[in-house]
Parts: sequence; C-alpha cells; structure tokens
Amino acid sequence: MPMKVKIKNTSGNALPAYETEFSAGMDLRASLETPIVLQPMERCLVPTGLFIELPSGYEAQIRPRSGMAFKYGITVLNTPGTIDSDYRGEIKVILINLSDSEFTINNGDRISQMIINKFEKVLWEECDLLNDTPRGAGGFGHTGAS
Repeated sequence: MPMKVKIKNTSGNALPAYETEFSAGMDLRASLETPIVLQPMERCLVPTGLFIELPSGYEAQIRPRSGMAFKYGITVLNTPGTIDSDYRGEIKVILINLSDSEFTINNGDRISQMIINKFEKVLWEECDLLNDTPRGAGGFGHTGAS
C-alpha cells in the first residue's frame, strides 16, 4: 500500500507521478513565469511550485534525470539534494549546465526526479578501537583501476 503524503501544488502542472510501474522516482516540473536560459557552466535555482509534508523518518531526494544529463549536460548540482520531513517551503532544484551550449528551461519541463526514502537516525557510540576488516583503511582506488 503506497504511503500517503500531503502535497500543495501552486504550479498549474500535474503532480509528480511514477511514469512506469517499477519507477523509483517521480519527475519534477519547472514552475516558471518566463523561461530560464542556462548558459554553459551556469547554475540556477528552479522553482517547482510544490510543497510537501513528509512523515518523520522520511526524506525526499532530488536527483538528475539521466536523459537531460546525457543529451544536454544538465544535472542537479547538489545531487542528491535532501528535503527533510520538517521542511515546508517550496521545492526548488539547483540545476547546472555542464555543456558548451545554452539550454532553455520552460514552464512544465521535467527538470529532475524525486525519490522518497526512509532513513534511520544514529546514536554515536564513541570508542577507541573499531573492528578490523580485510579492507581496513584502504581508501579511494586502493583495489585497482578495473
């Protein structure tokens, strides 16, 4: 049974929806009075006109759309962006143009996807020694290039 989440939509666009039966993410759409022209290496904050009320213990993650990233070099700058359950402001998406061409964002364009996740809070338990593993302290690239 899907979880019910309150949403306020001031955009005039359709609510986010799963495009296929097994989709994890729902597309978010731009809510704009005038188009945004995003120059190469420029970033902007794109409003969606959406406000949500997530239950405690859940977050919404804002992620890039793979087609926009591959075809146009447009991605979400702080990916994944997190929307906490106590945030009640408008959902806005930080987009960046990593291509060498300008890109126009119009009202209603699908600009990112949103995934709702359950998370656990932790209680830190300070100690002087951690259990050993075969990896140990091996860091970035320690297992080789392939």
